[in-house]
Amino acid sequence: MSSRLEALPLRHVLTLPAMGSAVRISRETTEQVLTEWGVSGHHPVVAPALLILSELVTNSVRHAAVLSPTVTVIYAAGPNTFAFAVHDRHPHKPRLFSAITEARGGGLCTVMELTLGLGGSAVIRGDADGKGKSIWITLPL
Repeated sequence: MSSRLEALPLRHVLTLPAMGSAVRISRETTEQVLTEWGVSGHHPVVAPALLILSELVTNSVRHAAVLSPTVTVIYAAGPNTFAFAVHDRHPHKPRLFSAITEARGGGLCTVMELTLGLGGSAVIRGDADGKGKSIWITLPL
């Protein structure tokens, strides 16, 4: 994690089986975590964040489950920032920024358009052993 993310004081980690129900459970958990952290469900970042999260978890379930039996969502927040990552143990790292211009961008295109449209950032961090990755989304609150 970058030092900016490491400075965020609020943390929560959720690990789920890489199956369809992970999408619903991760969305529900996100709503609960944000509420506990004092972020209203009506905050303009919440609905797009839930969609971004859903797309990333769906991608892990669809494309990584063969090598990654679990998907982990890591949440972090501070006074003006909400960040989350979706981690799996599949080595493929999608090209985030080219998803916007490629015709086959699909859900990743939506992720990037929403993230950038909110003034946020996205980055992929590979696991030290090269056999997995986390896609981190950072959004301003």
